[in-house]
Amino acid sequence: MTKERTTAQAKLAIEKLRRELEHHNRKYYLEARPDIDDFTYDRMMRELVELETSFPGLVTPDSPSQRVGGAPVKEFRTVTHEVPMLSMDNVYSFEELKEFDKRVKKNLSIENADYFVEEKIDGVSISLTYENGILVLGSTRGDGKRGDDITENIKTIGTIPLRLDAAKKTKMPKRLEVRGEAYLSHARFEAINREREKAGEEVFANPRNACAGSLKQLDPRLVAKRRLDAFVHGLASVEGGPQPKAQSEAFQFLTNLGFRTVVHCRRLRDIDQVRSFIEEYKDKRASLDYGIDGMVVKVDAFKHHVTLGMTSKSPRWMIAYKYPAERAETVLEDIQVQVGRTGALTPVANLKPVQLSGTTVSRASLHNQDEIERLDVRIGDHVLVEKSGEIIPKVVEVLKDKRKTNLKKFSYPKRCPVCGGKAERFEGEVAVYCMNLACEAQLKARVRHFAQRSSMDIEGLGSVWVDQFVESGAIKDLADIYSLDFNKVAAMARMGKKSTENLFQGIEKSKQQLLSRLIFGLGIKYVGEKAAFILANKYKSLDRVAGVSREELEAIDEIGPVTAQSVVEFFCEPGTKKILERLKRAGVAFDRVEQIKKTAAFSGKTFVVTGTLRVDRSQAEAWIRTLGGKASGSVSKKTDYVVSGENAGSKLKKAQDLGVAILNEDDFYKLLQEGGIET
Repeated sequence: MTKERTTAQAKLAIEKLRRELEHHNRKYYLEARPDIDDFTYDRMMRELVELETSFPGLVTPDSPSQRVGGAPVKEFRTVTHEVPMLSMDNVYSFEELKEFDKRVKKNLSIENADYFVEEKIDGVSISLTYENGILVLGSTRGDGKRGDDITENIKTIGTIPLRLDAAKKTKMPKRLEVRGEAYLSHARFEAINREREKAGEEVFANPRNACAGSLKQLDPRLVAKRRLDAFVHGLASVEGGPQPKAQSEAFQFLTNLGFRTVVHCRRLRDIDQVRSFIEEYKDKRASLDYGIDGMVVKVDAFKHHVTLGMTSKSPRWMIAYKYPAERAETVLEDIQVQVGRTGALTPVANLKPVQLSGTTVSRASLHNQDEIERLDVRIGDHVLVEKSGEIIPKVVEVLKDKRKTNLKKFSYPKRCPVCGGKAERFEGEVAVYCMNLACEAQLKARVRHFAQRSSMDIEGLGSVWVDQFVESGAIKDLADIYSLDFNKVAAMARMGKKSTENLFQGIEKSKQQLLSRLIFGLGIKYVGEKAAFILANKYKSLDRVAGVSREELEAIDEIGPVTAQSVVEFFCEPGTKKILERLKRAGVAFDRVEQIKKTAAFSGKTFVVTGTLRVDRSQAEAWIRTLGGKASGSVSKKTDYVVSGENAGSKLKKAQDLGVAILNEDDFYKLLQEGGIET
C-alpha cells in the first residue's frame, strides 16, 4: 500500500511539473516572454528527471524531460515519407518570378493569383508526425522519399512541441504530419565555434552544416547541448481534424496547435505585392538571428495546388526567390601573410568586425599577390566583403572614393614572415613560396592538413593542439603524431585525461584510413583528392606509388607532367622516405583501397559539382569517383551532368547554355543510393 501511495504521489507531482514546464516552454520559445529565470527552470527540470528516474514506469514520450537527450542509438532506421518531401525550383530575378506568375495564371485559367510568401530558412528540412497530439516521429528529408528516423534528436529541440496544444478551440487531429526547418541561430553558431576552437577542434563552416551534423549525431545528449531551433512551414497531411483550405489557413491552424511557424510571412494579392514584400525583407535579413537565403512564394489555395500539380522534381505551385550574396562594407585594418603546408604565402585581410550573413566577419581571403594588385587594396581602405557561396568571406571591391590620400601600396614580403627564409615566386605560378622546409609554419599547416576530415580524419587533433605540439617539439614531422606520449600530452595545459583519450583513440583509428586519404594527407604538391584517388586505385599500395617513374605517371589520364614531377620529387626526398618508414612501423595501413563500384549512371561519366550542398563538395566528388565517374572542375560539351546546389553560379548557367543535363541535389543523392552509396 505504501508503494502505491508513493507512486500515486509521484504521478501527481510529475504531472504538475510537466504542466508547469510546458507552460514555461511556450512562454520562452513561442512567445519570447519567459516569466522565470534559467536557474528556476533548470531546478524544475532536475526535479522532474529525478522523479522519473525513481519511477521509470511513469515516463512518457511527451515528457519535457525527453528534451535533455536519451541514450545513444546504434544507427538511424530508414523511414518512408507518406507524402514526398519535394524540392523547389529557384529564381534569381523578378523577371523570372513574373514568368512563374504567368505560368500559374495560364494553367489555372485565372487573371490573378493569391500568394502566400514566407522566409526561406537556411537550415535542414525535417518532417514531424503526431498521433493524438503526441510526437511519434521526427525524420530527415533524405532523398525526398526516404529519410532517417531522428526522433530522439528532434525531441531535444525546444521549439518543437512534444505534445500539441488544442487550447484555442482547435480540434486535435487524430494524425498530423507537418514539415519544417531545423536551424542553428547565429549566436549559438558563434558560441559553439568558440568552444570548439578553444578545445582544439575543427570549427564548423556555417550554421547549416553545423545543424545538419548535429542532427546526424547518434547521441541525443550531444544534440541537446547544441540547442537547435526549428520553424514549421508546411502541412503534409491531416487525419481526423480540421482541413485548412489554403497555406494562410494552415499557418493559423499550426499556430493554434502550438507550433512555431515561420515569422515573416504574408498573404498577398498579386505578384507585384509579392515583389514589394521580397524587397522589404532583403535588407532586414541581416538583423535576424537565423539565416534566410530568400523567400518562398506559394500559391495560397490548396485546390490550386492539385490543379497545378508537379514536375518529376518539384511542385508547380511554389518557387523560391533567392537573394543575391550579401555584401557588407568595412575597413581593412591590416594584411597578414600566412604560410601554408607547401610554403605558399597567402595574404589575409584583417577587417574591422562586421555582420555578414548573420555571422561576425573579421578576416577575409585576398588569395595572392596578383589579387592584391588587381584590387589595388591598401591598409586603411574601405572595402566590400562578400561570402562566396554564403560560406567563405572574400574582399570583392575597394571603395576608392573613400580612400585617404596617404595610403601606401602593400609590399609583398621578400622573406617568410614566420621563419625569415627566402620567399620566391616560380615562373608560371601566382603563389610566392617560403623556401625553408624547416619552417615551423609549414609544419603546423602540414600536420593540420594530415589530420583534417578529408585526409586522415584524426578527431581531437585541432589547430590549437597542433600549435602546442609543434611549438613544444613533440611533433617535428608527420610520423611523430603516432609516437606521442600519452602522459606527456595529458599533462599539457588544458588537455586533460578525457581529451587525451579521445585524441589517442582518433590517432589509432586513423591508422586504418583508405590509401587515397593517406596520399592526400601527405600533402604532395599538386596532388588533390582526385589525383590521390586515381593513384590509390591504380597502384593499390603506397610503396608502389613511391616507386613509379615520372613517365608512367604522365601517361595516366588526369595526372599530367607537373603533378607527375611533383610526385616523383616528393618520394625521392630522403626525409620523405624516413617518414614513410616510421608511419609503416607505427601500423599505418599502406594498402587499404576502396573498391570502385562501377554503375551505369556513373561509369565513364563526367560530373561537375557547383553551388553549396548539404555535404562538402569534396565528399560529393569522392562518391562520384567511387561509383566510377569523373569529377571535373569545369563545364564543357563533354560534361555529362552538372550537380547544382544552393547559390550555383556561372557553371550552372554555362551548363544550361550548352544543354548539359542538370541534377538537383536530391536527384544526385537518389543516383548515389541506387549505386549503393549511403548519403
